Amino acid sequence: MTEELELYAKENKVPIMQKDGILYLCNYIKEHKLERILEIGSAIGYSAMMMASVSLSIKVTTIEKDINRYEIACNYIKKYHYDKQIEIIYGDASEVDVTGKFDLIFIDAAKGKNTLFFEKFKNNLSDDGVIVTDNLGFHGLVKDEKLIMTKNQRGIVNKIKEYINFLDNNKEFVTEYIEVGDVISISKRGNTYE
Repeated sequence: MTEELELYAKENKVPIMQKDGILYLCNYIKEHKLERILEIGSAIGYSAMMMASVSLSIKVTTIEKDINRYEIACNYIKKYHYDKQIEIIYGDASEVDVTGKFDLIFIDAAKGKNTLFFEKFKNNLSDDGVIVTDNLGFHGLVKDEKLIMTKNQRGIVNKIKEYINFLDNNKEFVTEYIEVGDVISISKRGNTYE
């Protein structure tokens, strides 16, 4: 499964989570026995299936607004028999409402909307759940702005920095940053980590 999706993503320039990042996240899910997961940004279903593969008891709800990616994700999810574990919703996450509580909310969508998604879906987080966000390094550009080549890259870096500032100054959540993949954040309620 992973090789086919990784190849498709590479050939079609679909952004999926970097290998060491998704492996870290899957290990985190396993260690903390997280079972109900909400993912913002399905793309082609790669990370949803990787997370679901950790345990048969895991249920993933994932939202995708791009119709082509949504359909490709649906096909892959069915092909690899994850349709009983993964519910994929077609729509813009800023407009989709979900019910229930989740142990993990995974934000991997439009970088400019990270704060909006965090604020919107934090009410769906279980008491001791975590919100994980991917791509906070943006291919090294956040750390080393001399590498920025385009106006678009500058805009994305600025939005990521605003989001990091939002996390750092959040009174309700405490965030740690993990330097794997393209840098991920793990945010928990309260002021302590296990």
